[in-house]
This record gives sequence, C-alpha cells and structure tokens, in this order.
Amino acid sequence: MRKVFTAIALFFGMSAAAYACPDPQQWGAESYRVSGSQMRNQIELNVVAGGENYIWNCRHIRPGTDRGAGYFTTQPDFTFELTGMNGYQLGIAVVSRCDSALLINTGSGSWFYDDDDNGDLDPRILLTRPANGYLDVWIGTYDGQYCDATLLLKTY
Repeated sequence: MRKVFTAIALFFGMSAAAYACPDPQQWGAESYRVSGSQMRNQIELNVVAGGENYIWNCRHIRPGTDRGAGYFTTQPDFTFELTGMNGYQLGIAVVSRCDSALLINTGSGSWFYDDDDNGDLDPRILLTRPANGYLDVWIGTYDGQYCDATLLLKTY
C-alpha cells in the first residue's frame, strides 16, 4: 500500500513540475507584430527579468545552444508575430542590471538559450535564418533573482 501512495505522490509531483516550466502554448504577457524591415531600427522593450522555473528541470526544453543556469517565468514575456523576415538575420539581446538569461522558442518549436554572449553578464542570440511566424521570448536570470532589463531586437 505504501508503494501505491508513493507512486501516486510521485506522479502528481512530476505532473505539477511539468507545468512549472516555460510554456510556449501560452501567449506572451506582451505581443507585437513586427516585420524584418521595421527591426532594422532597433526595437527596445522594458521588462522585469527573472522567474521561478529552473530551465534544466524542464524536460521538454532542450536548447542546442548555451548550457548555463537560468530561471524563467511560465508565461513568455513577449510573443512576436514576425513577417517579412526573408533575407534578414535577427539579433535578440538583453541589457540588464543583473546576470540575465534569454530563452527563445521559434514557430518551428526550436529552443535557443543564452547566458552571457552580449557581455557584462547579459545574453544575446543571433538567428541567422529567422522564419515568418511566432517567436516566444523569456527574459530570465542566472540565479532566480529579479531585475529591470531591456530586450533589444534588430535585423541585419
């Protein structure tokens, strides 16, 4: 009987943990429709970086990029509907007052993560062939703290 209760507790505990992760099924707290040509002039959006979900506890998220620590919210900070991206590269960076991290989910379901490639403990990701469609962005922190940050988007 103890094994049954343990199995039930583990099942519900793991189910709850699955929901405590960045969720690309949710719409961003802020959403924008932008084109490649609009982002030739850098777009800057203020946000509070941080979150309660440790990225590497989330089995459905396996970015092929950086492997540093990071804590993110469940809901994306931003959802972008990208249009006119053919021929552009998209730089996505964060400038913050803390050790921030960046997590991206593309419309094709690919995950990208970065911790420090923008210098000064800030992240930067360059999408070399961004596609039209939806892009979810989370701005987290390395250690789970919260701080003011600015998301920067620019096409090249």
